[in-house]
Amino acid sequence: MPSRDDAIFDEAEHLERLRAQERLLQFESFDYDDAWAVGSRLRDGALEQDLPIAISIVFGQQRVFHAGLSGSSADNDGWLERKFNVVRRFNEASFTVGTLFRSRGTTFEASSRLDPNQFSAHGGAFPIRVRGSIVGIVGVSGLAQADDHDLVVEALTWLRGEQ
Repeated sequence: MPSRDDAIFDEAEHLERLRAQERLLQFESFDYDDAWAVGSRLRDGALEQDLPIAISIVFGQQRVFHAGLSGSSADNDGWLERKFNVVRRFNEASFTVGTLFRSRGTTFEASSRLDPNQFSAHGGAFPIRVRGSIVGIVGVSGLAQADDHDLVVEALTWLRGEQ
């Protein structure tokens, strides 16, 4: 059985991989058409796989894309908002923030001192960076947190390759 120190080390390695993703997935521009393209790609892929997810993209406080697919619910919209609040507060992906706390041997819920009704450091919300500055957030809710995160990363990686 792995020790607690091994788990912390694994989380520290995972944290570095997540931060490397964030450094890589930056754009020279990201506009409303890009938001539509990313959101549509997420929706189309989720429909093909019959995934019960909600997808949202925001620029500041403006929701520029939203889709709730069969099997998702208003609860997923609530999760998205709590994940988005984490990105706004910490300037990193929600999965990165949760992993940061786990790499310290604790959890976000136990140590952040933030209201869990307002903040959730579960995977699925990823900052949209243009030349280093966060201009928006793309998020998915409805699957396991690593799967939510991976869907968003795949869509942003696709867009980056298209640009």
